[in-house]
Formats: sequence, C-alpha cells, structure tokens
Amino acid sequence: MRFAPAAEAASFCDAARVAARVAAAALGWRPDDFWAATPADLRTALGLDLTDAAPGDAGMLAQLMEAFPDDE
Repeated sequence: MRFAPAAEAASFCDAARVAARVAAAALGWRPDDFWAATPADLRTALGLDLTDAAPGDAGMLAQLMEAFPDDE
C-alpha cells in the first residue's frame, strides 16, 4: 500500500473539510450523507454539472423509472 506525503494528505483533508461544510450548509447533508456520496453526486446536488443539454422528456423519464425501480 502506498501512502501520500503529508502535504498531499493535508490538502485532501482540507478539501474534504470544505466540501463537507458546503454540503451541510447548502444541502443540509449530515456527515453520513456526505461520505456516502461520490464527488459526482455532490457536483450534481450543487448544480455544478449543468450543461446546455436539453432536459429529458416524459418518455426518457418512463425508461429510467423502468430501468431503475424504487421498489428493489
């Protein structure tokens, strides 16, 4: 197993601390919510991944609901 130098570890810790604070303040996320999320989840929740792509239509929503049902 390879360990990061102390400077890199401190940088990750600082970045994680700031990201957790933003998630808590802006989204109401508790620590478990933050640590269970991926960086992409956080970006999406904060609206930072928005593109110029058109939103999906009802057909696309129906396909997604069928592919990923909530009653697993």
